Amino acid sequence: MALHRFLFRSSSITRSSSIISSWWRSLCHANGIDAPAKVDGAEVKKHDVDVSSYNLNGGSSYMRAAVFWEPNKPLTIEEFHMPRPKSGEILIKTKACGVCHSDLHVMKGELPFASPCVLGHEITGEVVEHGALTDIRTIERLPIGAHVVGAFIMPCGSCSFCNKGQDDLCEAFFAYNRARGTLYDGETRLFLRNSGKPVYMYSMGGLAEYCVVPAHALSTLPDSLPYSESAILGCAVFTAYGAMAHAAEVRPGDSVAVVGIGGVGSSCLQIARAFGASEIIAVDIEDEKLKQAKFLGATQTINARQEDAVEKIREITGGMGVDVAVEALGKPQTFLQCTQSVRDGGKAVMIGLTDSVARGEIDINRLVRRQIKVIGSYGARARQDLPKLVKLAESGIFNLKSAVSRKCKFEEAGQAYQDLNQGNIIGRAVVEIM
Repeated sequence: MALHRFLFRSSSITRSSSIISSWWRSLCHANGIDAPAKVDGAEVKKHDVDVSSYNLNGGSSYMRAAVFWEPNKPLTIEEFHMPRPKSGEILIKTKACGVCHSDLHVMKGELPFASPCVLGHEITGEVVEHGALTDIRTIERLPIGAHVVGAFIMPCGSCSFCNKGQDDLCEAFFAYNRARGTLYDGETRLFLRNSGKPVYMYSMGGLAEYCVVPAHALSTLPDSLPYSESAILGCAVFTAYGAMAHAAEVRPGDSVAVVGIGGVGSSCLQIARAFGASEIIAVDIEDEKLKQAKFLGATQTINARQEDAVEKIREITGGMGVDVAVEALGKPQTFLQCTQSVRDGGKAVMIGLTDSVARGEIDINRLVRRQIKVIGSYGARARQDLPKLVKLAESGIFNLKSAVSRKCKFEEAGQAYQDLNQGNIIGRAVVEIM
């Protein structure tokens, strides 16, 4: 339940009930909020939580995290007060965090985001604490000590989209986390140890030794799946699955082209193969990536630096174009290539983020006359899809080990993003924080 939404709708509570009143004060206290004298829909006043007094089960009271301060400046590792989960939230001891281009866009100033912040949004870890007043079903589903993976789209579970099962469009996630860098009470959980100043969160802020994650974004991991490789399930694989299952609706026998074979694009190849696509065409400009693409499920590869990708795709498909083309790079030119590569009535699915000022072009007449479908897809649906991805990995249908090409230490996170920016990472890199 989104606490503030409850606060503002609280006029329906019967004020004469001392039981409800006592419960209400406990709920507010547990979430660091002053309970109003009258529950009448008036604006609620918050008070600052003394984070310095919070210890993890009587143990450590602080942790380390990698901080992004401003565009084109290096990450620094800083000490933080131990983050404190609130109702419906879980404190995770982070074991691994993937290195993603979305973080890099923020670091380069291409995607506006609140700063300073802790980046990192595809994580695995161990449950160490539940927020106060978290419901018993969540506690039973995610017990202390459970191995978990977190989705970067963290659904609130109560907005209009979440109620319809469209977790990927969660109102609270975009209004609070992506727009303000907070969780869904409008507050961050991260405070610097030396000054107490707040630091914002990109998703859960996974480049940290501990992170707070809304429970709806978590799924348990079996012991058979390693922490490091499994981290990519929360973004690279999660994004690919959303594109293939919900946007493209890939069916057995479909032809699929994937433009841009990085961490997400290479995951698209594996998901397309799992869905039974008969022709899977990988497009990139790096031969090493295309060689790996063959191993991940591509039936054909095209080096777009050496030949016209659109013409080659049409040649492969007998002049028709593919049923589904996926743009996983986030470039205006590849956006256009994607729309030109699909058959009449085909689907061009866009999943690559880019500079916020970038714009894509399209042939409007062909779009209208030949019923070309252009579909944006940001990710999958955490509550429904993340457990399915765990099963795909557990069964070996999705090969995690082949998708992760590099592992690095926590202190090397900054260098990993530099290498990603220079195109020196094939597949996905993962930061190990264990």
